[in-house]
Amino acid sequence: MSSKKISLAESLIPIVFLISLLAINVFTFDDALGGPNQFSLLLAAAVATIIGATKGISYKTVFKQIASNIESTAEAIVILLLVGSLAGTWLISGVVPAMIYYGIQILHPSFFLPACVLICAIVSVATGSSWTTSATIGIALMGIGNALGISEGIVAGAILSGAYFGDKMSPLSDTTNLAPAMAGTDLYTHIRYMAFTTVPSILITLVIFVIITFSLETASIKSTTEILAVIDSKFVITPWLFLVPLIVIGLILRQTPPVTALLIGALLGGVFALIFQPQLLQTITGADSLNATVAYKAIMTALTSSVSIETTDPSLNDLFSSGGMAGMLNTIWLILCAMAFGGAMEANGALEKITNSILHITKSSTGLFTSTVSTCILFNLTASDQYLAIVVPGKMFAKAYKEKGLAPENLSRTLEDSGTVTSVLVPWNTCGAYQSGVLGVATLDYLPYAFFNLISPLMTLIFAWFGIKIRRISKEAVETVAV
Repeated sequence: MSSKKISLAESLIPIVFLISLLAINVFTFDDALGGPNQFSLLLAAAVATIIGATKGISYKTVFKQIASNIESTAEAIVILLLVGSLAGTWLISGVVPAMIYYGIQILHPSFFLPACVLICAIVSVATGSSWTTSATIGIALMGIGNALGISEGIVAGAILSGAYFGDKMSPLSDTTNLAPAMAGTDLYTHIRYMAFTTVPSILITLVIFVIITFSLETASIKSTTEILAVIDSKFVITPWLFLVPLIVIGLILRQTPPVTALLIGALLGGVFALIFQPQLLQTITGADSLNATVAYKAIMTALTSSVSIETTDPSLNDLFSSGGMAGMLNTIWLILCAMAFGGAMEANGALEKITNSILHITKSSTGLFTSTVSTCILFNLTASDQYLAIVVPGKMFAKAYKEKGLAPENLSRTLEDSGTVTSVLVPWNTCGAYQSGVLGVATLDYLPYAFFNLISPLMTLIFAWFGIKIRRISKEAVETVAV
C-alpha cells in the first residue's frame, strides 16, 4: 500500500477518543491509574493504528515507533524502580522518619508551604532535577505535611512548584540544555532570558502559598508532641541519619548519573538500617533475634516490596509504609501504555499534521507565541513525554521565529515555560505519572495547587501579548533565513 497523508480530522479522532475514555474513568473509578487509564491509552493507540493502516502505515512501522518511544524511557523506568527501593530503605533506616521528626519541630505550619517551595527550588537548582528533588526532600516534606495535618494535594503542589522552578533555571537540567539547543541559542542566554518570566511566576506562587497558609484551619493540626513521641518509640532518631541524603545530593552535585546516585542511596539506606534500627529489622521479618539472614531478608523486602510499620497513631501508619520497587509498577505500566499511544500517533503522522495545522494558521508574532504554547501542551497531552514536547515544537517553530524577526531565545523560553512545566500536570505523561507515584498523590489532586506550573505558560503569553522583553534580530538575519 502506498502511504497517504492523514487529515486533521482523522488526526484528532484518537485524541477525542482518549479524552472521552479518560473522562469516563475519572467518574467511574476511585483509582483510574490502577489500570483503566492504561487500557484506555492502549485502546486509543489501537484507534491510531487502525487509522494509520488506512493510510498505508504498516503494523510493523507503528510498533517500531512504539519501541523507539519505550526505549527513550528506559532510564526513567530504572530511576522509578530505584526510587521505590530508596523509599523503602530510607523508611526502615529511619532517614525519612528523622526528616519528619526534625522537620516538624523546625517547619511550623505558619510558613510550611512557602518553605516547601523555597527548599525544593534550592535543591532542584543545585541538582538540576525535579525528579531527584521530589524523590529525596519531597518525600520527607510530604511526611511532614501529613503529620501537620495539611492536605496532601496542597503540599505536593508546593513541592512541585519549587522543584520545577529549579528544573527550568538550573544549568545542570537536561531540559534547560535541550530547549536552547532546539531553538538555536546558548545556555546562559537562555537562562538569563527565561528569568524574566520565571522569577515573577515563582514570586506569585509564593504569595499564593502564603495566603493559603493564613487560611489553614490550625485546629485540625495534630499534636506534634504526640507525633514526636510515636516516632521516638519506633525509631532510633539521630542527626547521623542525614548523612545518607547528604551523600546522595553530593553525588548529584558532582554530576553523578541519577541511576548511580539513587542506587547508592538505596544501598546506604539498607546499611544505616542495619546500624541504627536492628530491632525494626527483626520486627519486619518476625524473627526472635537478628542475624545475617534476617537482616538480608528485611532489607531486600524493603528494597523490593511493601513494608508497613505499625504505630499507635493511625495517621502515621500510612506515612510509615512503602511499596518498594513493586510500588512503582503501576506508574511504569502507565508510562509504557502512554508511549504506545504516543508512538502510534507519531507513526501515522497525526502529531505532525496537528502541529503543522497550528503553524499554518499563525499569522502574527503574538499568534506564533500562542501556537508554541498550545503545541507544547498538546504534545504533553498526546505524546506523553516532556522531551518530545520540547524537541518537536522546537524544530517546527525555529525557522518561523527567525522569519518574524524574533531572537531564538524567545522560542527557547517559551518551550520551557510551556513544555517543561505542564508535563507534570498530565496523569499519563511520564512526568505526571512519575511525580504522582513518588509523592503518593494523584495528579488531579495536586494539579490545582501546582501554581508555578499553571502560571508559567500564562506568564509567557502575557509577555508576548504586551510585547515585554521580546528580543528581535536584525533585518539581515531575517533575510538570510528567508534565502
